[in-house]
Amino acid sequence: MSDTNRKAGGSRRDLLIGAGAGLAGIAVAACSKPDEAVNIPGGPSPDKIAASEDLFGVTYTDSERAQMAAELDRRLEMLAQLRSVDKPNSLAPATVFDPRLPGVDYQIPAETRVRVSPFQLGAKPGEIDVAFASIRQLGTWLRAGTITSRAITDIYLRRIESYAPKLECFVTVMAERARAEADAIDAEIAAGTVRGPLHGIPYAVKDLFDAEGAPTTWGASPYKDQQPNGDSAIVRRLKAAGAVLLGKTTCGALAYGDIWFGGVTRNPFDPREGSSGSSAGSASATAAGLCAFAIGTETLGSLVSPAMRCGTTAIRPTFGRVSRAGGMALCWSLDKTGPMGRSVEDCALVLEAINGYDPADAGSIDAGFAYDHALPLADIRLGVDPAWMDVATATERAAIEAARGLGAQLVDFRRPDLESGPLSLQLFAEAAAAFEDLTLSNRDDELKWQDDVAWPNTFRAARFISAIDLIQVDRLRRKWMQAMHTAFEGVDVVIGPSFTSGMLTPTNFTGHPCLVMRCGFDETRPRTLFDADANPEAPTARTPVAISLWSPLFREGPMLTLGRALEARLDVAKVQPAL
Repeated sequence: MSDTNRKAGGSRRDLLIGAGAGLAGIAVAACSKPDEAVNIPGGPSPDKIAASEDLFGVTYTDSERAQMAAELDRRLEMLAQLRSVDKPNSLAPATVFDPRLPGVDYQIPAETRVRVSPFQLGAKPGEIDVAFASIRQLGTWLRAGTITSRAITDIYLRRIESYAPKLECFVTVMAERARAEADAIDAEIAAGTVRGPLHGIPYAVKDLFDAEGAPTTWGASPYKDQQPNGDSAIVRRLKAAGAVLLGKTTCGALAYGDIWFGGVTRNPFDPREGSSGSSAGSASATAAGLCAFAIGTETLGSLVSPAMRCGTTAIRPTFGRVSRAGGMALCWSLDKTGPMGRSVEDCALVLEAINGYDPADAGSIDAGFAYDHALPLADIRLGVDPAWMDVATATERAAIEAARGLGAQLVDFRRPDLESGPLSLQLFAEAAAAFEDLTLSNRDDELKWQDDVAWPNTFRAARFISAIDLIQVDRLRRKWMQAMHTAFEGVDVVIGPSFTSGMLTPTNFTGHPCLVMRCGFDETRPRTLFDADANPEAPTARTPVAISLWSPLFREGPMLTLGRALEARLDVAKVQPAL
């Protein structure tokens, strides 16, 4: 869930206050426990209907209210039946989101082909060199016999022991499993078997995904002892690629923010502030050199926001490209899984390994993934909306100008002029449905974060979003899909500010991919989750700034090629935090 819908399209608090609703809310206002019948004393009388109308923005006559009462009473019986049905988090709705418009040829690659730039062997590395090395450099050393996977794994485990408590970025360290996997990989390499670029590379996974040997806590007290059903799809695919699982990173409770049941995950560049969320631990651990890469998720900003705060690189893939099976569902029509790394090409290599159709994920799409570092920049059509230059920071403007100077074809891009704020109602409704039992059992009180904008209050307020309003939101979503398709015609890559461009919300709902990458540094004071000053009197710290790139559906390749070139031009990605 994004913590950053605030500068374009209204704040999350504004969206909650302005949420439309309908009379279906009457039938659920009692918030009964799952095993109790839905009951409103005296039934839905005309007087109660009249008293609720202001909440829903409607007005009826006395005769209409009298006529409605009997119908609403019958619906109470249906709601009681509905609540009696077991609906685990893994049960997806029958209606499945597909980002593809009818009749459009998306030129989806038929197979996955990734061609990264070559890497020189280099000198024998020290521990810090290993800790902050790229996947390509680690792979070069491994294949040359310069270092073993077990040695790399032990380096990361020592760093986790030293720095993870300060950063509060690991919820479970899986040292035994990691060492066993690393030893098995070293035996394979010694026998001449190399599965691919991730063979022997240690990583961490956001604690929304099952991994055998550790609880799957979802960052939330009610689930902190929840045991997995084997490995999730993402963990299985990375294991097949030869990657070594170090453990589970912290995430904001139920995929929102950086507050979890054990604390607040910290930004390695300024531990006085949180790392943002909800892929908080994955971003913090990667930026701090506690793993080579990590897996995160995004529903509405949860990869982009912590990557910006911690200065990591992250890819939010096209919706449906990466399987979510075995992971927590927050919003079935929005959830996406992607890699976090320290460079653009590292993320491309991870995406190559985790891309692919999975029948266990109702939203999965069969799509190849193509990336070529040698694609001529002159063949890439780069778009930027001129309006963004007025809202971008100086560091963001410098990155946009640097991208314009790379030799790509400069073309016009205009963000569609549509309302995006109401789209968030779909997230609120799906998330409230995913965790209905938490609300109705009152176990939402166990969540650590209880502010007005936190999940407990949001889930309760979502009860007053009507089915009619939700369908209208879905129709607006279709309109955005059509408008964004038109906006991307003749454009390969778009660059702009992550938040003030107004692209974060609509591209999440249309399913478009995004690359967020470090572009410089600013002097900042400790910030809240929503980027307000947490302590205006505190000394400043030098913290990362990021820029975002977007591309048409399933066309991540040119976006990554341009991102790699921009990364080289800016030369800020390798700066390490002073832990």
